[in-house]
Amino acid sequence: MANHSTTQHGTSEHISSIASSITIWLILLVCTGLTVGAAFIDLGPLNTVVALSIATFKATLVVLFFMHVKYTHERLTPLVIVSALFFLGLLLSLSMADFGTRGWH
Repeated sequence: MANHSTTQHGTSEHISSIASSITIWLILLVCTGLTVGAAFIDLGPLNTVVALSIATFKATLVVLFFMHVKYTHERLTPLVIVSALFFLGLLLSLSMADFGTRGWH
């Protein structure tokens, strides 16, 4: 079975197999279970780090496989991803700067 097909405009697109989609889905389910399990373990300040690490891994899998970023050959896709990550970092750093400068904590 071929992993690529050609559209009517002559561009090639990747077709994921059912087995790979189910495998990624099962990995996401296991990671969700890990997140739930980690919520019941008292790790102190590391609870947030563990939960965010698992969420980052899950988001990476979704973007790479279900959004087909892994198989794209367009030049604009990496630019969009890098700019989205830049603005996410900017949003988080400004939010943490605001939270860190409040006098109530």
